[in-house]
Amino acid sequence: MLGRIIFAWMQGTNLDCNAKRCRFMADILNDFAIFLEIVAPIIPGFFTLIICIAGLCKSIVGVAGGSTRAALSQHQARKNNMADVAVKDGSQETLVNVTALLFSLAMTPLITGNQPLILFLFAAFTFLHLISNYMAVTSVVMETLNQARLSILVKEFLKSTQALSVQEANYQEPVIFKTSMKMSIHLGTSLKNACSDEEDFNTLKKIYGSSKFLTSADLNEDHIHILLCTGCTVDDELQACFQAEVINAAMDCNIPEKNLEKTSLLQKLVQAARESEYLS
Repeated sequence: MLGRIIFAWMQGTNLDCNAKRCRFMADILNDFAIFLEIVAPIIPGFFTLIICIAGLCKSIVGVAGGSTRAALSQHQARKNNMADVAVKDGSQETLVNVTALLFSLAMTPLITGNQPLILFLFAAFTFLHLISNYMAVTSVVMETLNQARLSILVKEFLKSTQALSVQEANYQEPVIFKTSMKMSIHLGTSLKNACSDEEDFNTLKKIYGSSKFLTSADLNEDHIHILLCTGCTVDDELQACFQAEVINAAMDCNIPEKNLEKTSLLQKLVQAARESEYLS
């Protein structure tokens, strides 16, 4: 129970925007928990510890799996039929569980006591499970932008001045590891993190003028902080994140300098994104 609470507190905001990656990681963690339960009797001296770790893993899986299921179900409800999608998803899961139960009842008497065979079958079924889930997660096409998809979109646009389609950006989104970034971006950070003193704050205000956001780069700690002002809109947030991604791309040194010097890059990207159905 405590593990569920701590995990929800630490990762709650990431479960929605990174639903695909969190969903797949929950599957991996669930298989790892089952593996611990299988090997626990083999190591009687650490049986209690191993079972406790397995229980902790399963509690985290419950939080991550349940929350990401809601996010993905909402995405699949294309006609505002969330209840219909949820019911069909539950029915499908019930059918799979019943099939698995019948299969296990038939197989259990055949493999009981044969530990090597149990481990072999577990490894084979786990491999099939992870491959199937990986293919399922990567096939999901989200029309919204999270940090990973925005980073992919901006970097490709800066390299080629062409916006990726919704499908292309989704297929490039990593579902196992985080997106590789030179500097970490913090949207909606506090003032004390973005500015070391009043002089820095006044300098940023002078640069941005009446803008509803301020972007500060900490080159020593490799952080980009974005301050949002009261009354900022989605367009302001998009512009701030775009600036942060441009700074990141410039730090990677993989972007042609002539592209970084072009003006109205954001307007061009927005127009290209609209044509690619990212923005409507």
